[in-house]
Amino acid sequence: MPGFFKKTSITLEMIKWEHSVFALPFALTAMLLAAHGHPGWRTVAWIVVAMVAARSAAMAFNRWADSDLDATNPRTSGRAIPAGLLSRAFVLGFTLVAVGVFMVAARALNRLTLELAPVVLVVLLGYSYLKRFTRWSHIGLGLALGLAPSAAWIAVRGSLDPRILVLTAAVTMWAAGFDVLYACQDQEHDRAAGLHSLPQATGLTMAFWVARLMHLAMLGLLVWFARLFSFGLAGWLGIGAVALLLAYEHSLVSPRDLRRLNAAFFTMNGVIAMVFLAFVSADLWLRR
Repeated sequence: MPGFFKKTSITLEMIKWEHSVFALPFALTAMLLAAHGHPGWRTVAWIVVAMVAARSAAMAFNRWADSDLDATNPRTSGRAIPAGLLSRAFVLGFTLVAVGVFMVAARALNRLTLELAPVVLVVLLGYSYLKRFTRWSHIGLGLALGLAPSAAWIAVRGSLDPRILVLTAAVTMWAAGFDVLYACQDQEHDRAAGLHSLPQATGLTMAFWVARLMHLAMLGLLVWFARLFSFGLAGWLGIGAVALLLAYEHSLVSPRDLRRLNAAFFTMNGVIAMVFLAFVSADLWLRR
């Protein structure tokens, strides 16, 4: 048992489970809008469980699928599987357990969430293989996170409102943009390994411009989303705050200087998601 708990701890560190905060606030935003406020603690709890389990499954599967590639990349060779800290079998087992927890949570929410859960899993797990075939794999990663708001809406309502798809598109562009930036640090390895990414295909300068355009698209979609849901002042201020934070994120890195990429990727994106949730929550409260 001590060995099992140690391996589980290493796995949680490997998948950076605390970074579930990336998409979770957008899911909670959709949840609050769907419920016109608080949907009840039972629903909140199962949505959080589903989100954390889904991301854990996706990240663990990604580390399992990429373990051979990680071993050849100086940046990732110290990860748990190539470093010999975890076996591929253990990580695959962890993935299956996380998938099981996700399915249980989906069933606990409503029938439609359960019926659509396998589709979500195809997107979450399939992303790991996209970079073997297309430079637009970043969109796959974006969609994996972007499904969160639509899934949370369905979890509350048991049906899908087309308006929430605008937030799904916004989150997709947001996540795809920062994934393009994150991939810049692996440009040379991807080229040598025959993997596909925008930085590998277009060079760093063009990849940065694509990431900027994706984030501008995100802001445009958020403006559309705000109009669809008749945001008040607090909601609009939230979009303004997201714009400022994105601008700051892009100021941290450049094609010639990637040293602060982790700060831009991990810290700022978590802040952006939480800030948006806070302002939309305030907007809903003020309009009650």
